[in-house]
Amino acid sequence: MRTANERARMKHSRGMRPQDLAILLKIVSMRGEHWRISDLAATLYISQSEISQALVANWQAGLLDDSKRVVHKRSFVEFLLHGVKYVYHQRPGPITRGMPTAHSAPPLSQMVSAGGDIYVWPDVEGSARGQRIEPLYPTLPRAAKVDRPFYELLALVDAIRVGTTREYKIASEELTKRILAQ
Repeated sequence: MRTANERARMKHSRGMRPQDLAILLKIVSMRGEHWRISDLAATLYISQSEISQALVANWQAGLLDDSKRVVHKRSFVEFLLHGVKYVYHQRPGPITRGMPTAHSAPPLSQMVSAGGDIYVWPDVEGSARGQRIEPLYPTLPRAAKVDRPFYELLALVDAIRVGTTREYKIASEELTKRILAQ
């Protein structure tokens, strides 16, 4: 027989959306700071209702505790390392102006040399030209511009989504270190 908690987890499960992961990355990047749904909505440029839905989806997936405020970091890292590249795979697109991501952005840009390949999120005000990578959610580049720790976590996730075996390995190690240390 299932517990009430297990029944609640199964009820209305709609699966994970990319912004659900971004919201967890934001919570992790805040390093234990107190936050409200309205804070996340304002800093991620995502509606409060989408934040609420994401918290429920992450809780249902076992990535948040029952309070829906504490990330189960080991489970989250496991999903990022073994699921993201399959569920949210991205192929580099045409050359465009944008904001560097994956191995083209910190911290990986200081750790690996990727030759001439540059990956960017599309952004007309971007500082680089490179192959287009769609962000997990359209508003994330805007949010990343004002939050360096969050930006670096997103870039590491993008390296897992699109990187070579070497870039994936380095990004996995760095992402694991950063999330578990938070």
